[in-house]
Amino acid sequence: MSDDEPTERPSLEAVTEWDGGITWFAHPEEDAMRGSQALATERGVWVVDPLDADGLDDRLSDLGEVAGVVVIHDRHTRDAEAIAARHDVAVHVPDWMDLTREKLDDDPEPLEATLPGTNYEIHRLIDTDEWGEAVLVDEAGGTLFIMETLGTLPGFCEGDNDIGVHPALDETPEVLADYHPERILVGHGESIYEDGATKLAAALDAD
Repeated sequence: MSDDEPTERPSLEAVTEWDGGITWFAHPEEDAMRGSQALATERGVWVVDPLDADGLDDRLSDLGEVAGVVVIHDRHTRDAEAIAARHDVAVHVPDWMDLTREKLDDDPEPLEATLPGTNYEIHRLIDTDEWGEAVLVDEAGGTLFIMETLGTLPGFCEGDNDIGVHPALDETPEVLADYHPERILVGHGESIYEDGATKLAAALDAD
């Protein structure tokens, strides 16, 4: 899946509201169907692995004041720094994700066990020389952010499953079986907004 930056800033068109945030596609017509997320919390709005688009700031302001931008996959630095600069906030990266730091122009703020001021825990998913990925988990709220390992595009999914594991992975992270979310926010394809635990279990059984 390519995450090359677009040559021009598109208009924001495909936006889905969910309980606690929004998902948008800056380029809904592209094969990789790169999804971006924003979540509204008491601390403010956290923007996750984002692609920029005209009209995005208005949608974010509807949720509240932007508290920070988060990158949880090393190939998803995308437009994180541009959006953070526009809102005068920092880019935040899990403290162990060295691959991501190498792809940013400036040093990001390190994240440890939680997303500050929120119920979201930060868990290490994959940490190798070629792939660095964390997940954001709000168990009480039933929400899992997993932006690359899982996706809903046909290339990810086996049979009639609605979600599946990235085809480039030789092994599925065992920790995925510990999650039982209602919604699964992904970085490629339409996110899952209900019955996520059942759909995830089916994907893991098929892998």
